[in-house]
Amino acid sequence: MPSPVDSQPSAPARPWLAAAGKWFVLRTRSRQEKALTEDLTARKIACYLPLCTVVRYYGKRKAKAVLPLFSGYVFLKGDRDQALIADRTGRIAQILDVTEQERLERELVAIADALDREGSLTPCEPLTRGTEVEVTSGPFKGIRGQVDVATRDNRLILHVDLIGGAAALEIDRDLLHPVTE
Repeated sequence: MPSPVDSQPSAPARPWLAAAGKWFVLRTRSRQEKALTEDLTARKIACYLPLCTVVRYYGKRKAKAVLPLFSGYVFLKGDRDQALIADRTGRIAQILDVTEQERLERELVAIADALDREGSLTPCEPLTRGTEVEVTSGPFKGIRGQVDVATRDNRLILHVDLIGGAAALEIDRDLLHPVTE
């Protein structure tokens, strides 16, 4: 019988994770995230844009739209010259330096893991931090975040503190275990 670890879906290739360099957060001009990501990908510059599917209503019609999870932000991994190349596209409002590189990478990997495992992430306001927890079993095993104690115990909030963004993942409270590090 395979172990629970073996039954986990394998993480897809993430070129942005394997790329050399340091992280930069690119604050984009209004609604330029996807276009900037396409430009950077065409120039072979490693970047990450987490996307989520949302339902939009137009009168009586209902349509699904794929939108950035963190509106106005794209994450670039490379050197300063690559960040300046991105700036020259005219789609950037600001380049933010990242002081806590490992922390941002860990937060982005948690977001990517949840999206890869078909978690229903929805953008939400970052709330006052609750207890930091880790998912102990199931398809989201190993993902860490904070419990949204302000609303319900079954919402796990995945933060990207540098940009003040967060995403909520609905999960059974019994699968969460407090982190004691």
